[in-house]
Amino acid sequence: MSKTKTILRALAGETLPVPPIWMMRQAGRYLPEYKATRAQAGDFLSLCYNPELAAEVTFQPIRRYGFDAAILFADILLVPQALGADLWFVTGEGPRLSTITTQAEVEALKPAEAIHDRLSPIYETVGILSKGLPEETTLIGFAGAPWTVATYMIAGRGTPDQGPAHALKSENRAVFETLMDKITEATVLYLSEQIKAGAEVVKIFDSWAGSLQGADFDTYSLKPMQRITSALHEMHPGVPVIAFPRGADARYEGAHKAIGAECIAIDDGVSAEWAASHVQTAGCVQGNLKSSHMVTGGDALVSETRRIVKALSGGPHIFNLGHGITPDADPENVQLMIDTVREGRG
Repeated sequence: MSKTKTILRALAGETLPVPPIWMMRQAGRYLPEYKATRAQAGDFLSLCYNPELAAEVTFQPIRRYGFDAAILFADILLVPQALGADLWFVTGEGPRLSTITTQAEVEALKPAEAIHDRLSPIYETVGILSKGLPEETTLIGFAGAPWTVATYMIAGRGTPDQGPAHALKSENRAVFETLMDKITEATVLYLSEQIKAGAEVVKIFDSWAGSLQGADFDTYSLKPMQRITSALHEMHPGVPVIAFPRGADARYEGAHKAIGAECIAIDDGVSAEWAASHVQTAGCVQGNLKSSHMVTGGDALVSETRRIVKALSGGPHIFNLGHGITPDADPENVQLMIDTVREGRG
């Protein structure tokens, strides 16, 4: 693992003159070359499970933009599928899963260690990427956090308020916690295998963390991510973790310590200036340009990018969006963002 890679340097706590940059969902529907490969695969899940094509769409934004990191192309719902849940995608609507809401349904899931049978193509993709990326490009693996994955498994789909998961948590906490433990155990094994295959960093996405209130935020967002991070650090010393409890707002403060992650990714619900004084003091911060700027572009994109870079210039920072890039983004705006971040270089 090369410590000259800028992402790894930032994750090790180094303040760099130009922040390294990558973008959530950078391999995706805003790129015409992605759409062509997706059509070749036939459907989304076939693309995820085809190592050659999944690697190809991961390489595409690196070839086009020269990002400092590539993130594995996969989906957070592959883990529940590997545990035995049915998974399919409805065009224009998103994922659907068989629901898990009873003790019997949780017990019918496969053991965590059985996930590798289904997920071996993902590890093969990581291996292809590890060998094929430019030597200066960091390879990031990822998984969904247990709370976010559980919300989909319980509801059978994405929901506006994660209501079904909150209901199960309130009405049958024992079943809910058994499911959370199962997902946590499987996620450790999944990320560990990604690291063995060549991932140099892993990221844990808790996309729906913000819907957890009070003590539940600590218990069901931060604590499971801490368990995963601690286990991975023990199994793979020196491999850094980025944690993203999206929607945490003021609760981003203290997240480095609570999770044990080297980096906390922040969404655009907090300002970079606030993050500099409340989050970055504890370690690397990743973020947090609004995704909408990738659609609208122009002077606002440039000024906001400069503001974020300046605000977080006093500590370790990885430039990124506050959430994933959207399908309606203009690829030219991505280039403008990158050029703006790197304008001080040289």
